[in-house]
Amino acid sequence: MSTGVFTATKKDGTIYYRSSLTYKRKHISLGSFPSYDEAHSAYLEGLSLIKEPSISLLNFKEDSVLPFEKWVSILNFRDNKIYFGTPIYIGQKLFYYYISPTHILKFDMDDLFYYSSHKIMKRGNHYFVADYGMQVNIASRYGIKPYAVIGRDYRFLNDDRTDFRRENIEIFNAYNGIRKERRNGSDTYLAYVHINGNFIIGRYDDEITAAIAYNKAVDILKKNGVKKNYTPNYIDNMNPRQYAEIYSAVSVSEKILNYKS
Repeated sequence: MSTGVFTATKKDGTIYYRSSLTYKRKHISLGSFPSYDEAHSAYLEGLSLIKEPSISLLNFKEDSVLPFEKWVSILNFRDNKIYFGTPIYIGQKLFYYYISPTHILKFDMDDLFYYSSHKIMKRGNHYFVADYGMQVNIASRYGIKPYAVIGRDYRFLNDDRTDFRRENIEIFNAYNGIRKERRNGSDTYLAYVHINGNFIIGRYDDEITAAIAYNKAVDILKKNGVKKNYTPNYIDNMNPRQYAEIYSAVSVSEKILNYKS
């Protein structure tokens, strides 16, 4: 039996083979395989990735024994001396997260710890991680609301929707249920809430008042029997007295006031 291949047995007695390698005191699991030859080939491929500096991610082929994610992890370990269980490759002042050989996300180094322990999944144009048993849209880490519309609520400054570096994301509407509009030559802020469809709460001169109006509308709906879990807006740099004064004075539409579940 060669170095790096180990026999194992399933609960039903079936024999399979585990492949792994150790490099600079780091033990790297390469996976489990139904035959010795496949496990041995995985070991040889992993060893070549570690020892051959000329090999890059561009050399990956569909018939490679190891999956692409493992290639990313091993080559990053070879080049940057740190191993991640997720397909991360560290660059200069940023890192790359490989969804596939051709689909690559970019992140700030400040996010490295998070994504090294959270696997990103893709559904349509959305990216998710599993966090405490729930699927969490990663856009929420950057202030992008669940139903935000690109171009209206936020944008990527370099037009690259895979570049999640914070300096590349501009948020237009930072609060839940708020949309900035241009009416009669001036900016106004529309507050709305989704019940069975969108209900307009009102239009306001500034974003903070609109955000507090949204909170007030949510409170009214809950008192009126609506069971939805709305996320209230958190207002920075405002003391309780200031908040209470605006909350008390701000008006909301009659449809919200009179809504019954």
